[in-house]
Amino acid sequence: MIEPRHELGEKPGEPQTAAAIATTVGTVLAQSAQVNTTEDAAEIKAITDAMVRLLVGIPLRSDGQLTVKSLAEEAGLKRNKLTHKHTGMKDLFYALVKSQDSRPRIADELHQRNVELKKKLKKASEARAALDEQVKQLVRVVHVLEVENHQLRKSAEEGGVIRALPTARRNSASRVPQT
Repeated sequence: MIEPRHELGEKPGEPQTAAAIATTVGTVLAQSAQVNTTEDAAEIKAITDAMVRLLVGIPLRSDGQLTVKSLAEEAGLKRNKLTHKHTGMKDLFYALVKSQDSRPRIADELHQRNVELKKKLKKASEARAALDEQVKQLVRVVHVLEVENHQLRKSAEEGGVIRALPTARRNSASRVPQT
């Protein structure tokens, strides 16, 4: 049995190992496809390079998710090339993804950003709810003041007595006593 090669101290299941497997298999497939057509070899090379970038977590053209759609975007091919023509490459990709226990770095970063945005959204929603309550309270106060104003105007029209409020008294030191 051939032992897997672990370069740079990588462990089985790590992205570098999966990327090395993808590179090796892609190279072998591309070489065998060169016998058939150069176009197939170029597609296999593009898919292999895309697999490596996605598995390592450094996408160039896609969102970095470990899906066939992202793999096709990353390779610059239509998705049906993976689902109908190069099904072995698609299966290899899914097997390598499954062998990894971790998500790529970009997926972790997107997940962290999503968590932060959800917290901000929750705070903004709570602040909005508090402002809505203040608006409702102010509307009630304005309504009460309008009712009181209407009642005062009505009582003034009916001959009610409206008295002016006393003005503030002046300071006793400012008064001059009369003699």
